[in-house]
Amino acid sequence: MINRVVLVGRLTKDPELKYTQTGIAVCRFTLAVNRPFKNDGEQQADFVSCVAWRKQAENIANFLRKGSLAGVDGRIQTGSFEGQDGKRVYTTEVVADSTQFLEPKNSNAGNTPSASNNGGQQSGYTNTPNYQSNAQNRAETTQSDPFSTGGGPIEVTDDDLPF
Repeated sequence: MINRVVLVGRLTKDPELKYTQTGIAVCRFTLAVNRPFKNDGEQQADFVSCVAWRKQAENIANFLRKGSLAGVDGRIQTGSFEGQDGKRVYTTEVVADSTQFLEPKNSNAGNTPSASNNGGQQSGYTNTPNYQSNAQNRAETTQSDPFSTGGGPIEVTDDDLPF
């Protein structure tokens, strides 16, 4: 059986972070995902409920905001509960196995650098480096780069080509 979902969309509001009674972090958020077609010239979207657990949930709550572009890889989970009026309420949501933050932190929407979390555990977080443009750093980088051409064009002859 296969139950796999891949979504890319924008958060419709700030994510909601809560903790279970045993102290496990759970974050709920909704992604607005554009449909691949337009209806009467107007772009349509689906609003997909998502949930993330543990460290991934905390990272989502800390780094994503309303309007943030995010990618979610996960699975569909359905459930039901009895509502306040006594009627059965059915739910469908995507349980996020991995979440990608798809915009840099300094973008217009105030989003964050790319981070990936698999299975609720942090597998890697990459900050966008703060590049400095001083000559000494560039010189050190050029000297340590074995593929550096010294800034000039690379000359390729017919003898260099394998065909």
